[in-house]
Amino acid sequence: MKRLTCKYIFYTIVLFVLSFSCKNIEEKQGRVTTLPFYNEATFTPHWFNVEDEKLNTFHKISDFELVNQEGKIVTQNTFKDKIYIADFFFTTCPGICPKMTANMKVLQDEFLTDDSVLLLSHTVTPETDSVSVLKAYAEDKQVDSDKWHLVTGERSLIYDLGRQAYFVEEDLGKLKTKDDFLHTENFVLIDKRRHIRGIYNGLNKTAVQQLIEDIKALKKEG
Repeated sequence: MKRLTCKYIFYTIVLFVLSFSCKNIEEKQGRVTTLPFYNEATFTPHWFNVEDEKLNTFHKISDFELVNQEGKIVTQNTFKDKIYIADFFFTTCPGICPKMTANMKVLQDEFLTDDSVLLLSHTVTPETDSVSVLKAYAEDKQVDSDKWHLVTGERSLIYDLGRQAYFVEEDLGKLKTKDDFLHTENFVLIDKRRHIRGIYNGLNKTAVQQLIEDIKALKKEG
């Protein structure tokens, strides 16, 4: 009888451990397979079903018209029904930009044959980063122009996009003007409906790997 009691206790413990482990796995999978939505600079997460009507009026990336390294017009329609990653850089940046570009190249190579994923890099010095300069930079960095758009255009538009659409700066509460330089290491993940679904440190390899997993999760949303 004592042996049966011990055996019962043993199996109870095993079942409890297995149950707890499965719960942890499900929670981890949930974090990977379901991404929140964001609508302001604090990046407070909002959770919606993708079919929720509230998303019709939720923050989206605003319309834009820019020019890429091939001299082609790039607008929000270029990314229609696409997942894309946006960042902000400039070609003469000696600090963070080379590493950011290298990590964007990691993303390019990961999704090179996947037509549903694109990359978008905005220059924050459009007065010097002309189409020809971006083209030379793209060639030097092995940028695939079908996958990755390096864009220039009106400074005011690019800065408004960075601050008011993508919320890439971290100086919360500090009023910025178009004369204040825009410089950030952040990558922003945008879904097929132009909603922000994540922000990542573009200098951090672990963050970039998480971004890759989150892109795969978005693809499963359909």
